Amino acid sequence: MAVRRVRVILAVIAIWALGSWYYSWHPPDSELFNPTHGHGPGGQSAPDSAGTGALKWEKRPPRYPVNQFATLPTNKPTKRIPRLQATRPQETADEKELRLRRLAAVEESFKHSWNGYKKYAWGHDEIKPVSGLYKNPFGGWAATLVDALDSLWLLGMKEDFEVAVRACDNIDFTTTEAHDINIFETTIRYLGGFLAAYELSSKQYPSLLKKATEVADLVMSSFDTPNHMPITRFPWQKYAKGESQMARSYVLLAEIGSLSLELTKLSQLTGDMQYYDAVQRISDELEVDQKKTSLPGMWSVIVDASKTPIKSTGDSYTLGGMSDSTYEYLGKQYLLLGGALNQPKNMYERFIEVAKKHLLRRALNPDNLPLLFFGDARIVTQPSGDKQIVTTPIAQHLTCFTGGMVGMAAKIFERPSDLDVAEQLTEGCVWSYNQTVSGIGPEIFHFIPCDPDATKDDCQWSEERWTSSLRKYWGHDTKGDILSDKQLENIIENRRLPRGMVEVDDRRYILRPEAIESVFMMYRLTGEPKFMDKAWAMFEAIEKWTRAKYASAALDDVTASRPTQVDSMESFWLAETLKYFYLIFGDWDLANLDEWVLNTEAHPLRRADAQ
Repeated sequence: MAVRRVRVILAVIAIWALGSWYYSWHPPDSELFNPTHGHGPGGQSAPDSAGTGALKWEKRPPRYPVNQFATLPTNKPTKRIPRLQATRPQETADEKELRLRRLAAVEESFKHSWNGYKKYAWGHDEIKPVSGLYKNPFGGWAATLVDALDSLWLLGMKEDFEVAVRACDNIDFTTTEAHDINIFETTIRYLGGFLAAYELSSKQYPSLLKKATEVADLVMSSFDTPNHMPITRFPWQKYAKGESQMARSYVLLAEIGSLSLELTKLSQLTGDMQYYDAVQRISDELEVDQKKTSLPGMWSVIVDASKTPIKSTGDSYTLGGMSDSTYEYLGKQYLLLGGALNQPKNMYERFIEVAKKHLLRRALNPDNLPLLFFGDARIVTQPSGDKQIVTTPIAQHLTCFTGGMVGMAAKIFERPSDLDVAEQLTEGCVWSYNQTVSGIGPEIFHFIPCDPDATKDDCQWSEERWTSSLRKYWGHDTKGDILSDKQLENIIENRRLPRGMVEVDDRRYILRPEAIESVFMMYRLTGEPKFMDKAWAMFEAIEKWTRAKYASAALDDVTASRPTQVDSMESFWLAETLKYFYLIFGDWDLANLDEWVLNTEAHPLRRADAQ
């Protein structure tokens, strides 16, 4: 839906638009919404219905039909998957009171943002929290509404949940003003949102499964290619016109490797194997390619999906953005299938040792805490023709999910020593929050790596190591001379560098969940109350600086003493970030990890082995 500013409009058109909007989107429970619902202070008007447009998508007979679908594994594992959650922690009456006060604060924060969206951006993808306007970056299909469905259920907001479920009936996934559809985002936010809400609500709302199927059928259209690999940025209009299509030669790893949970779950619920077949084929091809990349065991950021099998084509490797959830989904797919398929376990164990050797680094810090970060690696060809693996000590907020991933795998794949790795990864991200004046970790920063061999480097802080690392990173001055102490002081002051970081490459905070995600996972895996205290400190800082008039807002610079709010609130704020905070302070068995597995948008999907 195009964003329109209403300047001069004939009264009859205004009345028609208002009436059309009301009957398409306005919930019947009128006490929840005032008459100006959907109209922000800037005068934006709501659409007639989500997805309105001229050209319509419809499912066409497959140009490249699949002869035989792969089916869900039915064999029973030789032994049960080890328990994930620790024993419920004991708490005194005072401790319980404190926990519930914190829980109430998280709930109030959620309601503030939800009510802002409900009043000023209903039916749109996102509210703009500073201005009260809206935007539609994800097809215009009410991304925040769908993404927040399961959060509403978990928070006990049943009335709002039912209003939102009814509103979802009006979302038209057959059209959008977007030129291309991001298949990955559509899958994790929309399909994952519908499936989680359907299962969490004990399948009481059949319309949710119907909408999930509508989304999945749209997604499946992108798989109608000669080699059955998806077009991850799907030109839906060309498909609607009947044009032939093929997978692209330049595809981000995360976008092709992170569809498995949602489509597998839909096959589990419907018995229609076309969905599972599509993602299992991707897994089979990734498994073949995993052994043939320039860093065997991992996949490069870029893959060629037009090849059969698909092929890693780059020399850059990361667990951060553009790759992250492909690795995350290995252990989670194993859980979703109840341990009935060993392939994802084998693929995880094949990659994690390579990542630990070449990407994982200890980080020098003033408190001498045992901290770990996964950096990036690239394969460099020397003049002699030899290949060299170069590790870059760069940390991303996106990579903060790895603490939870490694911790989960440590338990289910019986790798006990990795639980320490998981805790140090989580502590690294918590440290990045503690080091800034705002109390919030930046999007990207360079840290000071210690030698991987602990016998060669005790990784103990000293001012000399700090200044030496700064000189190494920043190079020489304009005359080619080594930087003086005064020049270093100016760099630290002007760049507002926290001690232990040599550069903050991206200073934003866009309401991301990955750090609190790992804190949540470590709390559930260990039961240690210290993780609740870490979570609360993070929440207080985030709430202090992101709270805007209409909802919570992203920040432009967390190293500033007073970060400036950015007029943006992605749907994952309600779907993930606040959900993780709520689950930390909520009941221990809410979204129990021995019954549910959370997709990369924190949507809980019921495990096949759940009792």
